[in-house]
Amino acid sequence: MEALEKRREHVIALFRIVVGLLFACHGAATLFDVLGGPHGAAPDFAAWPGWWAAVVQLVGGTLVLCGLATRAAAVLCSGSMAYAYFVEHQPDGLFPIENGGESAAMFCWSFLLVAAVGPGRWSLASRLRPRRRDDGRPVTGSLPTDTPTSA
Repeated sequence: MEALEKRREHVIALFRIVVGLLFACHGAATLFDVLGGPHGAAPDFAAWPGWWAAVVQLVGGTLVLCGLATRAAAVLCSGSMAYAYFVEHQPDGLFPIENGGESAAMFCWSFLLVAAVGPGRWSLASRLRPRRRDDGRPVTGSLPTDTPTSA
């Protein structure tokens, strides 16, 4: 278990990357008729809620994938999937297995987890933000490493 704990941040980052990629693919498929096309009929431009959901999927999924504004994007994505579940799926049955809402439920809770734990390692935001020492001075030289440095 100690080996897993040492790699916790890496696993969180991989989880964020995979969930963001899968979500962005749904948006791209719906908006651009790629990757097998939309599931169901393609929504008209700016049609509520289908077209806007696809935009949230593409943009939000890409932001989560890259690790930019991760928590805010993940909250938006989670909320959009909660809406999808309760408005589109739940009226057809109580449980996700009954109403076809498994992916909406899984994405909703996955993004809520990403919002709670943050981006983990390998986020673009961590590369763009200047590193600081404990005393507030900028760190010059190499990129951040996996092991903390002492000041």
